Amino acid sequence: MYSVKLSSKKKMRNCLFIAFITFILLTVRVGYIQLVEGQELKSMAYAQQTLDRAINPKRGTIYDATGKNILAVSSTVETITVNPGNINKNDKEKVAKALSDIFELDYETVLKKVNKRSSIETITKKVDKEKSDELRKWMQENNIDKGINIDEDTKRYYPYSNLASQFIGFCGSDNQGLDGIEAKYDEVLKGSKGAIQRHADARGGEIGTEGENYVPAIDGNDIVLSIDLSIQSIAEKYLKEACIDNVCTDGGNIVIMNPKTGDVLAMATYPNYNLNEPYEPYTDELKESWNTLEQSEKTKNLQAVWRNKAIADTYEPGSVFKLITASASLEEGITDTDNSGEFSCTGGIEVAGVRIKCWRYYRPHGAESLRQALMNSCNPVFIGLGQKLGVEKYYGYLEKFGLLGKTGINLPGEAKGIFLAKEKAGPVELATISFGQRFEITPIQLATAVSGIANGGNKIKPRVVKQIINSETGEITDVPVDTEGTIISKETSEKVLSMMESVVSEGTGKNAKVAGYRIGGKTGTSEDGVNTGKYVTSFCGVAPIEDPQVVVLVTLYNPTGEGGHQGGGVAAPVGGQIFSEILPYMEVSQGNKEELEVVEEVSVPNITGVSIQEAEKTLKEIGLELSIEGITEENKETLDKENTIIKEQIPAEGIKINKGNKIFVKY
Repeated sequence: MYSVKLSSKKKMRNCLFIAFITFILLTVRVGYIQLVEGQELKSMAYAQQTLDRAINPKRGTIYDATGKNILAVSSTVETITVNPGNINKNDKEKVAKALSDIFELDYETVLKKVNKRSSIETITKKVDKEKSDELRKWMQENNIDKGINIDEDTKRYYPYSNLASQFIGFCGSDNQGLDGIEAKYDEVLKGSKGAIQRHADARGGEIGTEGENYVPAIDGNDIVLSIDLSIQSIAEKYLKEACIDNVCTDGGNIVIMNPKTGDVLAMATYPNYNLNEPYEPYTDELKESWNTLEQSEKTKNLQAVWRNKAIADTYEPGSVFKLITASASLEEGITDTDNSGEFSCTGGIEVAGVRIKCWRYYRPHGAESLRQALMNSCNPVFIGLGQKLGVEKYYGYLEKFGLLGKTGINLPGEAKGIFLAKEKAGPVELATISFGQRFEITPIQLATAVSGIANGGNKIKPRVVKQIINSETGEITDVPVDTEGTIISKETSEKVLSMMESVVSEGTGKNAKVAGYRIGGKTGTSEDGVNTGKYVTSFCGVAPIEDPQVVVLVTLYNPTGEGGHQGGGVAAPVGGQIFSEILPYMEVSQGNKEELEVVEEVSVPNITGVSIQEAEKTLKEIGLELSIEGITEENKETLDKENTIIKEQIPAEGIKINKGNKIFVKY
């Protein structure tokens, strides 16, 4: 009896102990939930009970350098969503039918979304207001005011379609920047999303009578590019013409820079694509075969045209690079510009047992000064200068000119120069580098390096955005010009510019002459790889020599036309055409007064809105020609010139150009 009572007391004590411990643990747990996890659980509960519909902000506008021309803008569209739980069961089929009819969607797909046990389903995005107004009218007529949401959204639009496409880039379906400026400045342009919030149960049904809470979106900031619409248009016009006329199988690009500020005034690539339709075929050949291509082949073609070759692709610069060798040699006092007979070209030079020929080995240049060697683009002279400089000093100048690294241009995908490591560069390697072969750089690297020569010897960083404009306050923030030290002296700079002027006035670059202006330049031709049979031809020009304000680099890949592949015959004329239009546009004063009488300028008239027949007559009267985009031999005869109206023209009205130039139009 005693032992039974003892056992009961022990059990009771144990139960009380367990209950006490359990109480303590529960108290601790409740305290932990309340004090430690309380805020997080509160947020989770709010998220579970709150149904948010995002409001996309307007992406910032992109302007050209003038701040007047809009290159990219966001227009207002709308997004249609449904809350299946708020749609009456008897109305679901009717709603699905209306949505599929108005927005031209598959009925079964829409019906599945309307019947889903979810809080919200997206029906369609980027809908024009005219379409969403049809839906509003239908909802009103059918007395449906719940379960269908029409929310403001934005859609990116590029007014000039193909202009500067690889430079500007494009946006994805959620307005995020995917390439070019759009991607690099995405954080600046995108803004902050807003929301429409309301309390809802698990199926999306409304809880309470609080209605919707509107949190406004904050629009993205605007940016002003360094790109000038008129200069970009001129560059693209002549690049396209050059690539077609010279049958450049791998396209081409043009970089135009202000050497004083580093501003990229134009960056054109051919072929280009329509920024409003970045996933569509961009050539007539691709349009014909597009539906038969595998998705991988489509992607490959699209990625190729999206690629900005001016910054992402490297190439051998050829003889244009002799400007670097000349600059380093003058700076080191190894030579001077006009020492008569200082050098002698015998058709080639032997380096470490290897004979390297001059391009004109069959008729050697003979005795030359440095100026004459640059005018003649004589390889042996620059090989000899490279030998005198030596590997250590030469690589030091490559570093100073920024050729061993990236320029730092604020665009995605920049590549850097490909040089043999300094420790591995022997006599033959140094020799080939000295005249621009057996290494690779990007066009933007070369244009930036030549800008350093043109601006008096200062290293400059390319600038692509000049200003950022706050969307809320209108405050303007200037993007500073970035100079990075001295490369060569002003005296050396002036000597090289003087020799470049001789190259254009009397040497291999004379096809780049522009009457009335002092133009300097250097031509280049190189192999595109080893034993490929392909060539890269180029011309780099500076103007005006007395006060350089613009550097133009023309690069054409594998020209296979009747004009050949030499820089002087193929690329230099393109440089001349560009200078002839952009220098008057930039209001650059004419330095060669003795040539002014052969120059006759005319102001471009406005020919948009008139017929092709009338435009041809107007242009002919003032000495200009009309070039119609999209015209082939097949459709030339069937074109109704009397009734076909011109919609766009390049260059624009008011720009002054030389007589004999072409005005390019679209109809």
